[in-house]
This record gives sequence, C-alpha cells and structure tokens, in this order.
Amino acid sequence: MARQDFGDLLAFLAVAREGNFTKAAAKLGVSQSALSHAIRGLEERLRLQLLTRTTRSVAPTEAGERLLRTLGPKFDEIDAELASLSDLRDKPAGHIRIVAGEHAADTLLWPVLAKLLPDYPDISAEVVIDYALTDIVAERYDAGIRFGEQVEKDMIAVRIGPDMRLAVVGAPAYLTGRTRPQTPQDLTGHECINMRLPTYGGFYAWEFAQGGREVNVRVAGRLAFNTLPQILKAALAGFGLAYLPEDIVLPHLIEGRLLRVLDEWCPSFCGYHLYYTSRRQPTPAFALLVDALRYRGCAASVAS
Repeated sequence: MARQDFGDLLAFLAVAREGNFTKAAAKLGVSQSALSHAIRGLEERLRLQLLTRTTRSVAPTEAGERLLRTLGPKFDEIDAELASLSDLRDKPAGHIRIVAGEHAADTLLWPVLAKLLPDYPDISAEVVIDYALTDIVAERYDAGIRFGEQVEKDMIAVRIGPDMRLAVVGAPAYLTGRTRPQTPQDLTGHECINMRLPTYGGFYAWEFAQGGREVNVRVAGRLAFNTLPQILKAALAGFGLAYLPEDIVLPHLIEGRLLRVLDEWCPSFCGYHLYYTSRRQPTPAFALLVDALRYRGCAASVAS
C-alpha cells in the first residue's frame, strides 16, 4: 500500500464516522477541500465509491461500510497503543472523551478535571453533554456517566457518587392558594414542568415509591425542557412543580425560594457510575481519571 493511502484512509474513517465533511475536517485540523481531495484520490486508486454524498449528508456505500468495519477497529488499536506509550513518560498523557448528563458533569466530573488537569499538562479532555443513553463504543467515547441501573451489563462500571434522591418542588408563589399534592396521583391536578428524554423521544415519567409500592406518573404542564437548569429556573419563577435532584434544589429550599412536597414518596436510588468497555485497555491517563473520580464512600462496583 502506498504511504499516502494511510492518511487518506484516516480521512475516510473520519468522514464516515462523523457523517459530515465539515465536522471531520475540524476534527482532523484540515480544510474541507483537502479532505475531499483525499477521499477522491482514495476512491480513484481503489476504483470504488466509498461514500454517498448528498447536499445534507454523507454515508458510506457498501464498500465503505466494509472498509469502516474492518479498518476502523485496527486504527483504534493503533491509537490506543500509541497512547499507552505514555507509560514511558514522567507523567501520563493523552486525550479522553467522556459523555455525560449536565448534572453529573457539573457536580462530579468538572471538579475532578479542574483539580487534575493543572498537574498533568499533557492530558486533555473533551466532555460532551448528552442526556441520551449513548453507545460509547459506536460514538468512540472513552467512557460515559449514567445512573448505576442504566449501565449495560457488559460494561465496567465504577461508582463515582453517592446514592441520590429527587425532590418535587415548587415556588411559594405557585403553591399559594393551591392544594398541595398528598400522593403522586395528585400531580395530575397541577402544572408540572416536564423533562424530555432524547433516548425515548418522550417525557420522563416521574417515579415514586413508598412502602414497597412503586408509582409512575405522566405529568402535564405548559413547559418542557431537555436540561435541568431551565427546569429549575421555571420552577423558581412559579410556573409549576418540578422533579429535580435534591442537591440542586437544596440551597433554594433553605432560602425559602422553593417548597418541597411529596417528600415521603421520593426514595433514594443508585448514584452515578463511570462506565467503559472491558474490551479496550485503559490508557494511563484514563486510569488516572478513573481513580480520581472513584467514590470513596463505598466500594466500586464492577459489571461484567
């Protein structure tokens, strides 16, 4: 194989995985025209069309899919092996990609990164905020963060936070003059601020439990968001009841800006876990981050 083919193959893999020339060019640090030229050259040498191009998207052809399936993992192995050479350096080095929800990123991941990165200048990190249940292997993330019960059984899962509770809260301005809900079913008579879950394409059903009884309620209201800060702002502004992590609303409860209802119906549940595939050898940089994130309040759990 000609030496230039390796660079062109990397260009093809980037475009095929991103499904977009603009994103692939930005990722590789080259111009779109240079990227297009590389792909055309590779296709001409192979005498095969590897990508189907439209005005809106780019997708691999049958030949492109085969190339992506066979060569993609091999180049990933090369990347991992090169990264593992940081073992021979004085300090770990490498790039880490993690996908997480906004709450986990703000409360757990960012504090650790802010403390860790200044001491390790050769480690870089990319944090993608996404509430969907992302396939970290397909999307080429090193790890993701989810609640413990959401982690797939074939992943290694490390607890990075304590058990959590949610809280149903509303502003005094909203609750004044209204009957406070005594059971989860009473929420159907209230304005509630919904949370849209991208993975399921619908709204989150509020989950409650008491004395072994579990109740899920589909609430309704005039407002819905897909991130927690906007839900909190709407609740503080008096637009209805919200169901939010306890640690987010606690300062507002203490100051009296929010009031809590249905407290006895809000059980604890398994907290956040960092998860990653067992099929990929962690780099020293990644192992360092995992150890820094590990929750020390209880033993780490491993799913196998």
